[in-house]
Amino acid sequence: MRVAVAIACIAAIAGCREEDASLANQPKLEAWETSTVWEDNAAARPWVAGTVPRNAPPAALRMERPDVTPDLLARGRERFEIFCTPCHGYTGAGDGRVVERGFPQPPSLLSARLRTAPAEHFVRVIGTGYGVMFPYGDRVAPSDRWAIAAYIRALQAAEPDIAPDHPGRALRPVEASGG
Repeated sequence: MRVAVAIACIAAIAGCREEDASLANQPKLEAWETSTVWEDNAAARPWVAGTVPRNAPPAALRMERPDVTPDLLARGRERFEIFCTPCHGYTGAGDGRVVERGFPQPPSLLSARLRTAPAEHFVRVIGTGYGVMFPYGDRVAPSDRWAIAAYIRALQAAEPDIAPDHPGRALRPVEASGG
């Protein structure tokens, strides 16, 4: 029995060669080369319907930007209060409940930097995350990301850029406005 196992091990070791183990040197066609295998003589195959390219923009960025309406702002406020207030607070100043519990303070959505950021920035960050913020892409629908971005814009229009602990800080009513 030991002899049979030894012979099997020797045969297995003899069958192993390292020269093509990585499959780096295999026959292949590069992009834009021609091939006689297909009728159109192209090496690269056309996209299959329904596939998404690996580095395609997120679905929320591919959809058309909705018009800002009172209903959109109401939906944005509802979603903002569910998903964003734990970190960013109700006013977007970065003074949410997690900061009270020792987590790092997120950036204020009222800062000059984020006031000049395009709405697409907020949509992208909600979906893919940024810094220590984890992605909400599987929790927040693309249409809701746009609603949240519109509500953030309304917060920015209603709230001056002041520190969260400033005594004169008070949120004015938010109404539908452009963008």
